[in-house]
Amino acid sequence: MREIVLDTETTGLDCSNGDRIVEIGVIELENHIQTGKYFHSYINPQKKSDPKAEKVHGLTQEFLSDKPLFHEIAEDFLEFISNSKIIIHNAPFDLGFINSELKNCDMSDIDENLVIDTLLLAKKKYIGQSVSLDALCRKFNIDISNRTIHGALKDAKLLSLVYLELIGGKQTRLNFLNNNESIKEDNNELFDLISFYNNKPIIPAKRVNININDNKLHIESIKQIPKSIWETLKS
Repeated sequence: MREIVLDTETTGLDCSNGDRIVEIGVIELENHIQTGKYFHSYINPQKKSDPKAEKVHGLTQEFLSDKPLFHEIAEDFLEFISNSKIIIHNAPFDLGFINSELKNCDMSDIDENLVIDTLLLAKKKYIGQSVSLDALCRKFNIDISNRTIHGALKDAKLLSLVYLELIGGKQTRLNFLNNNESIKEDNNELFDLISFYNNKPIIPAKRVNININDNKLHIESIKQIPKSIWETLKS
């Protein structure tokens, strides 16, 4: 099952008042696991960011001045998301900006039925508690120590881990290297054992020779154990 996790950074809070997207980041999940595939682009909004917004994402007008316009990346963006489920935190905000940009390109809106809003999931699960992305990362012990500024791709990766926790999965880190799906544990978190072993070849069992005398001694010794588990297994 393919899903994508999406985040944006913007010049301000109100797309209806002319605010634009300055960065978009999307990562791909397959069966809730990061595949390593992603879409990312900085975007020239052709306007200056609100000082409060710029403080959040750190993207200056000078830095963005030579970046592509949204219409130049729109087709590649839509091709990447395809018709997959889209995971967004506070979906009306990001979706409002994206659909506003698509409208400017004479393109169709993204279907809201494809969207899963993790903010709503978190609000239902943690009634009355803070459910910002930062708060949820702290709740699930996801490391955000290096998140001094927001970044669309970085936040999409964090959101993928939060999403996994919200739907009841175990927090994992999987690195896919050289297309060999090499799996390693990060921050002492649990392996995804099922995925790990499903990708391993079946190794035929080795034939083991048992010493008859040792076997007899073993059988006699377990008879002396009260309520032996061996007796339970035999029955």
